[in-house]
Amino acid sequence: MTRLIRVELLKLRTTRLTYGLLATAAALTALFAVIEAARAGSGNGIGPLSTASGLNAVITAGVWALALATVMGVTVSSGEFRHSTATLTYLATPHRGRVLTAKAAAGACAGAVFGLVGYAIALGVGLIFATARGYHVAIGDATLARYAIGHIVGTALLAAIGVGVGSLVRSQLAGVISVFAWTIVIESLLGGLFTSIRPYLPYTAASTLSGSTLGGSAFGPAHGLSGGTPLPFAAAAALLAGLALVFCAVAARTTVRRDVT
Repeated sequence: MTRLIRVELLKLRTTRLTYGLLATAAALTALFAVIEAARAGSGNGIGPLSTASGLNAVITAGVWALALATVMGVTVSSGEFRHSTATLTYLATPHRGRVLTAKAAAGACAGAVFGLVGYAIALGVGLIFATARGYHVAIGDATLARYAIGHIVGTALLAAIGVGVGSLVRSQLAGVISVFAWTIVIESLLGGLFTSIRPYLPYTAASTLSGSTLGGSAFGPAHGLSGGTPLPFAAAAALLAGLALVFCAVAARTTVRRDVT
């Protein structure tokens, strides 16, 4: 299994798409962190950077890495079918379930890098703006460390979920569209209409792991909408891990067993 994971990590390290998604996540994080920092304290609902809520609004801009880590996970598995390399992969390792497990593990490792990069950029922007305005850091070191762990765990688990989704649909385009449709449209609508279920939605659960408030990282009608209590850290992580296991298990029992065309 270790050898299979190393092979999948090698594929990720030598694929330009991985670096393109990481660069996109970094650029979006930097852009929105700067926008939030520049708007902080100007009476638009974002507190000044001298407060914990204001600085937190900037730091949580790193959640852009969550969606793109999921997309990266989708490409880890669906890319084999798009580039017709699945046949060689399964000839080298006929036990397809082991291949899927290795892909999920490798995707989670790469997803953790997305989370770390996103958090480092968002935190750096927040600290630069706060220092430039002469403010003390309003969030303690322990909380900042928890946010860092939350970003890493959230992106790692969403990437593993993406691997399961990509294995289920096989089509890379359909998988990527599904991720964005769920994150930006479906989950936002569900979270806006039914606040009681919002903490249990995967993207929302992952964003609260990274320190975002409920609705703080949502799109559309759910953005900024109050109501509901975020899941505890362990519960949110367990929810995402369970979803990753379910998607991968279903894929292993269904689409992964099908003939490769």
